[in-house]
Amino acid sequence: MTTATVNTKKKSFTTFQMALIAVMAAITCILGPLSIPIPISPVPISLTNLAIYLTVCLLGWKFGTISYLIYLLIGIAGLPVFSGFSSGFAKLLGPTGGYLIGFIPMAIICGFAFEKFSNRGVQIAGLAIGTIVAYIFGTAWLAIEAHLTFYQALLAGVIPYIPGDLVKIILVVLVGPIVKKRLQSAGLLL
Repeated sequence: MTTATVNTKKKSFTTFQMALIAVMAAITCILGPLSIPIPISPVPISLTNLAIYLTVCLLGWKFGTISYLIYLLIGIAGLPVFSGFSSGFAKLLGPTGGYLIGFIPMAIICGFAFEKFSNRGVQIAGLAIGTIVAYIFGTAWLAIEAHLTFYQALLAGVIPYIPGDLVKIILVVLVGPIVKKRLQSAGLLL
C-alpha cells in the first residue's frame, strides 16, 4: 500500500464539518443557559436538550455528540453556558451534573435514531429512549447529591419535565428534517 492510498482511507474532519460542529456547539451555548427555575426542584427547565435534539438531527450522532462535548468542555472551562448562566466543574458535582453527563449517551442514541430511521414514530421513540437514559443518569445523581430516594429524585427531577420534553421531541422530529433539507439544498449541510 502506498502512502497516498493510506491517506485517502484515513477519516478526518473537514474544515466544513468542524465549522458545523462549532456552530451547533455555539447554538447550544446560547440555548443552554436559558432556563426557568421551578420551586419544586433544584433542576430548572432548560433548553439544552432541545439544542441537543436539533444538533443530532442535523449532524448525526457522531458530530452531534462531539458538538455537545465541546459545549460541555466550554462550560467546565468556566464560560457561563450551563443552565442559569452557570459554569465550572463544580456544576457537574451539583444536583444537575448527572443530567449534563446523561446528555452524552442521549446525544448518541437520539442521533442514531435520526441517522438510521426516517419514520417519525421510530424517531420519536429513539428520542424518548435517549431522554430516558439522560433521566436515569440525572435522577441517580440528584438522589445522591440531594440525599433523596430515587423515587423522590424522580418526582423532583423528571416528572415535572416530561410534558415539556415531549413537546421538544415532537417539535424537533417535525421541524428538524425540514430544516436539514433546506440547509442541505443551500449547501450548508452535507
